[in-house]
Order: sequence, then structure tokens, then C-alpha cells
Amino acid sequence: MRLFSQRKGIKPIKNIIQVDSVDKELRNRLWNGLSIFYWNIANEGSSMLLSYYADLKYLCIMLWNNFFKYPLDDLENYWPNTYKKIKEFFFNCEWYDVYDFIEFIVNNYEDESVNQAFIIFCNSVLESELSAYRFVDKKVTQITSEEEISEIEEALKVSKPLKAVNTHLRRSLELLADKKNPDYRNSIKESISAIESICKIITHDKKATLGQTLTEIESKVELHPALKKAFSNLYGYTSDAQGIRHALLDESKLDFEDAKFMLVSCSAFVNYLITKTSKASIKI
Repeated sequence: MRLFSQRKGIKPIKNIIQVDSVDKELRNRLWNGLSIFYWNIANEGSSMLLSYYADLKYLCIMLWNNFFKYPLDDLENYWPNTYKKIKEFFFNCEWYDVYDFIEFIVNNYEDESVNQAFIIFCNSVLESELSAYRFVDKKVTQITSEEEISEIEEALKVSKPLKAVNTHLRRSLELLADKKNPDYRNSIKESISAIESICKIITHDKKATLGQTLTEIESKVELHPALKKAFSNLYGYTSDAQGIRHALLDESKLDFEDAKFMLVSCSAFVNYLITKTSKASIKI
């Protein structure tokens, strides 16, 4: 039987936020983009011969010579056979080859308007499928680092004895990682609630505001003033009239990067506070 955290998609985080993997749904949707923007010109064309489609023929020559490194005389002019070989590669290659492949396509197809449309399509898919990568200047670039993943994993680990803190962090990740209906607004709320919870636990004051608890913690564990100010400002962002906590008629314009930033930042601060209080011999 799968554990609760596995059912909820909490671990392993590297697979939930796809760092070292490309799951079936992501691979399928990237292939659909390739079909829409590149292959369908021949799949839906009046001829089955590759020579009828100059841009696509040039792309296939580049693929055969520079990407696959196959003999060029193995490149068939009969498009269905060539298409079959490309598709077999795409659906059987390693996860990193998928990114190599789509990056090669946008850098070797001659119609830049098509390439740019494909990049926009891919970035939308990569975000919604929780990939750690995006196209930046026609290069597939990692936007979620190993360090960020480690901060989240460490915070979930060290906060286990602190039920409220751990629950808020896990809920934040759940809301962020829900592919069908991600809730960035409430993910951010849960992240900052984790900070509120740990600060109240450290100060043993359930009624204090975050600002009040940070001031008290600062006097006990030598909290750097810049860190105190930074998290006070973040709390202000989530609490102001345009922020996360107010049930506005108009949704704030929030996306994956906003929610991920808050989760990583709050996870790092949880780790920092637990380490600091331990060194100061403060029981929490």
C-alpha cells in the first residue's frame, strides 16, 4: 500500500517537480506540440513525400546528420516512415534526450515564427506539468535548482515533530503540485502560515503577530535584522489589500514561480530558525 505522502504526491519531490524525469503526460504533451507546429504540415498535407515540404525536409536532414548522426541515405523521402522513426525515438529516449530534442528543433527549423509559437506552447506545458525547466532564449534552462529542492525536503524532514509547521508546508506543496487544479494563492498562504506557526512555537505565544514573534526571536537567537525585515515584508505582501489572504473578487496574478519562491523561501527560513534555536538551546 502506498503511504499517505505518496498518495498525496509529496515525495519524492524531485519527481513531483520534474527535475530528473519526464513523466508520460509531459512527454505526450510535448510531442503534441511537435505535431501541431512541425509534423502536421506533412501529416495533413496532400503529399506523403518529404521533398514537398522544404522547411521540414531541411529539419530532418539536420536531425539525421547532427542529432541522430544517422547516414543521410537512410533518411527516407516517404514521410510516414521518417515520422515513425522520429516518434519511436521520442517515446523511448531518456528524459534528458526529450529536452535535447525539442531544443534542437527550435534551433534548426527555419521558420522563426513557428519556433516562437512552439516555445510559448512548451513553456505553458512545462509549467502546468511541474517541470523544473523552461525555454529561455531558445535554450532549455533549469528554473528549479537542486538547492531549492533540498530546502523543501529538509524543511519537511526537520519540521516533522512540529505538526502545525509540517502540515502547512505539506499543504503548500500539495496545492503547488496539483497538476489538474494548482492553487498558487493558497499555496503561498500555507507557506507563510508555516513561518507564523514556527515563530509562535518558538515564542510560546499563540496570539502574537508574525512581526511581534520575529522581534522576540531576534533578541533570543541573534536573528539578522535583514532576515527579520525580509520576512516581515513577505508577510506584508501576503496580507495587504492586494495580497493573498483577502478574498478578492479579482484573483491576484500568481503563477508557479510565485508559489515556488514562497515555498522555497519559507522552507529555508524554517530550516534556519530550527538550527538557530537548537544552537541557542531553546526548546520548541
